[in-house]
Amino acid sequence: MADDDNGEDEDEGPVVELGESESIDGIPLARATSRLTWGMEKSRLERRIGDTEIRTPEGPRRIGDVLDEIDETYFERRQAFESHVREVVGTGPVPTTDE
Repeated sequence: MADDDNGEDEDEGPVVELGESESIDGIPLARATSRLTWGMEKSRLERRIGDTEIRTPEGPRRIGDVLDEIDETYFERRQAFESHVREVVGTGPVPTTDE
């Protein structure tokens, strides 16, 4: 037997209020790397996603530019690559821009 109060929570608004005019340049690092097959060489990453801009605390950065600052030449797992990227770009809040 179904409860009569099913769906009552659907009328509640979002937990986080979304801004209307703010946008964030670049894409999340996880989105850029999630569809790749790992292990992967640094040179292959450059060819596949080097022109992709990712979100960083200092603003958007091209993955190819970040790769130039990483000494590793082979990444066995996505998490290892993302860890190296975070060492270069840092972690923290991502700035927004008003358009």
